[in-house]
Amino acid sequence: MDAVDKAILSKLQENARIPLKNLAEYVHLSSPAVSARIERLEKEGIIQGYTVTLNHEKLGYPIVAFINLDLDPADKVRFYPYIEKCKNVLECSCVTGQYSILLKVSFPGTGDLDAFIGKLQQFGKTNTQIVFSSPVEHRSILL
Repeated sequence: MDAVDKAILSKLQENARIPLKNLAEYVHLSSPAVSARIERLEKEGIIQGYTVTLNHEKLGYPIVAFINLDLDPADKVRFYPYIEKCKNVLECSCVTGQYSILLKVSFPGTGDLDAFIGKLQQFGKTNTQIVFSSPVEHRSILL
C-alpha cells in the first residue's frame, strides 16, 4: 500500500459516496486507475465494506451505554448466539481485564436499558456506564 492508496482510503473514510471523478482528481490519477486500486483494496480485505452512520437519537434511541460483563468462558457457546440476536447491541468485544466482554448498546430509555441488563445478568456480573457525550465519535484509523 502506497501513499496514493492511503489518500484514497482517507477520502473514502470521510465520505464513502465520494464520486470516483472527484477521488481521481484528488489523487491525480484517472478514474479507471482509482477504480482498480479500490477494487484491489477490497479484494485484499483492507476495505471490508461501506456503511451508513445513523443518528441514534433522532431514531428514538438516545441512551447509549457501555456494559462490561464478566462472562464465564464456558458460557460463550450460549452467550454469542444470544447477543448476536439483540438488535440494541451495537458492538460486542472480548477484552482483557476484570471483565471479559464489553458491549456498546443503544436504547430508547433507561427502563429498556435496565431490562436488558437484567437479562444479561444470567451470564454474569455487569458494570454499566451511560454515555453523556462523545467528543470523538466512532472512526477508523487515521492515515
